[in-house]
Amino acid sequence: MSAPSLAEVKAGGQPPGLKNRRNEEHWAGRLYMRDISPLFTWLFVRIGFSPNQLTYMMIACGILGGAAVAVSAGGTTGLVWAIVGAVLIQAYLLLDCSDGEVARFRKRTSVTGVYLDRIGHYMSEVALLAGLGVRAQGAWENGGYVELGLLAALGAALIKAETDNVVVARAKSGLSADPATGDRALRPESTGLALAREAVSLLKLHRIIGAVELSLLILAAAVVDKVTDTLTATRVLAVAVAIVAVVQTGLHFVSVVASRRLK
Repeated sequence: MSAPSLAEVKAGGQPPGLKNRRNEEHWAGRLYMRDISPLFTWLFVRIGFSPNQLTYMMIACGILGGAAVAVSAGGTTGLVWAIVGAVLIQAYLLLDCSDGEVARFRKRTSVTGVYLDRIGHYMSEVALLAGLGVRAQGAWENGGYVELGLLAALGAALIKAETDNVVVARAKSGLSADPATGDRALRPESTGLALAREAVSLLKLHRIIGAVELSLLILAAAVVDKVTDTLTATRVLAVAVAIVAVVQTGLHFVSVVASRRLK
């Protein structure tokens, strides 16, 4: 059988509407990564990688990204490791696109693949937030910033668990995974809560605990720290993400319980 062309791989891996999936497609995917990923997906297909192998590689990149930012803080070395971390997270995003594209092209989507993908997102965000805490502390030792990083990591994991357990709760109750009302189910039944949810959503503060956004913020903080010869920017970022993670955990829980997603 002849090798597939790039156009064939892109057509099979990126069906119409893929970029417009609500709450599924990352903004960076829509902005640039989905334009880049087909070339790598074509290469992965030619090499013979399976979707799950690519997902394992994605998980590795995410965890290594967290480890990289924790290696060193401050100065030129700290900046270099922040760059390494940001590059690894971009590779994580690329592989997150390509594993699904390979699965769709080869018609090898699976429950295992979905599970690995979700676990990969958990592990990568937790690793990066924990790494930020170590970086803000300035050393591999206990301290207030390490605890803040772990607190933020716990919050990020809980937010994802709150979302995933909607599907679990519906399945255990004999309901379909998605409510029949679609996106309307996301809105709280209370008008006041619905307006508050929209206001918080517009601020986009929740994005700073996402792996892609956080890796870029860590890099920006590293540049400032290099110029000022301090760890102030990184420490401010660590405090900010911890606050956002804690607040977002509570708000997201209220949003889920008050919405129609559990009905």
